Amino acid sequence: MQTRQQVAAGILAKTGFFGSVSEVDREAVAGCMRPAVFSSGQVIFLRDEEPRDLFVVLKGRVRLSILSGEGRELSFAHATDGDVFGEIAVLDGRPRTANATALTEVEALALSRSALLTLIETRPSIAAAAIAYLCDRLRTTDIKMEAIALHPIEVRLARFLLSAIQLQTPGAKGKACRLRLDMSQTELALLLGASRPKVNKAIAALEDAEAVRRDGVALICDLELLRACADVE
Repeated sequence: MQTRQQVAAGILAKTGFFGSVSEVDREAVAGCMRPAVFSSGQVIFLRDEEPRDLFVVLKGRVRLSILSGEGRELSFAHATDGDVFGEIAVLDGRPRTANATALTEVEALALSRSALLTLIETRPSIAAAAIAYLCDRLRTTDIKMEAIALHPIEVRLARFLLSAIQLQTPGAKGKACRLRLDMSQTELALLLGASRPKVNKAIAALEDAEAVRRDGVALICDLELLRACADVE
């Protein structure tokens, strides 16, 4: 029977941050982590707070957001099963860059800043993994900013749906791929940098193109037509 540390190490192997490090190093990380549980609606941390921990989501969904100068909440990402969040401030020691709020009940693993720094100092592969992970995050952010600046909402929505399908059903193909977003249109609008009415119109446009159709809380997607709407090969 696996120990709790070995189970945690197996979970870390599936994350973008720790997936590239050796099994021995992952077990060392897992040995420093502790369970954390948050209720739906609970604020996990706020922007400008001093950093204490980074988190790995085991189950649930966390909104990462900021407030604009006008007080509007701008959601730029969701952390779901296997995602790491809160790592930037923990790595550089500066205040939090965003708010983190549990959208559902969340089960997670927490790793303190002091423990992470000790691991980085004593295990070079973890330091290399941190650098690679942050570079990947920067590239992803650049792509998102480009999409918001250059592409209409229908294209951004189609690309988001394609990405969500690949996460939910890796290797999915065909004309009837079922997708559950598990979020409201308001939440989807926050992620796409648009208003709820514009997202609703974009979904209607994809329906007119026969790329998606609604089936209760799910979308049935034609991947070929959806790729055409997303303007990708």
